[in-house]
Amino acid sequence: MGRWLIAAQLLCLLAGCSSKDPAINTSQSLVMESAVLSAGIITDEPTISGDEGQLRAASTLYNQRSTPVTVHYRFFWYDDKGLEITPREPAQTITVAGHGSVLAASQLGNLTASKVRLWIYL
Repeated sequence: MGRWLIAAQLLCLLAGCSSKDPAINTSQSLVMESAVLSAGIITDEPTISGDEGQLRAASTLYNQRSTPVTVHYRFFWYDDKGLEITPREPAQTITVAGHGSVLAASQLGNLTASKVRLWIYL
């Protein structure tokens, strides 16, 4: 009986991970699906900088493998209260060359933003 309960809980957990948008804590600034890591892509947490009334979030993606990898990414912006700033930018697609790197970036004109979250998926 206990094994069935554990198996049912595991299936529910896995089903929750397959949603279109990641359901996570907004204080987490980087979300990478396991398939991205398996493909050899690594990155740092995104950084925010300001210039001429615009905020810019950026993160460099590195490919540890010799073959190019195409990934999708989306930045989510939040204010000081943790509320998402809309409208959202559409998801972007980028190819990271074998043993190369590329910059994933987003710009926002809403200066009330104070946090950003980067979601990377295949």
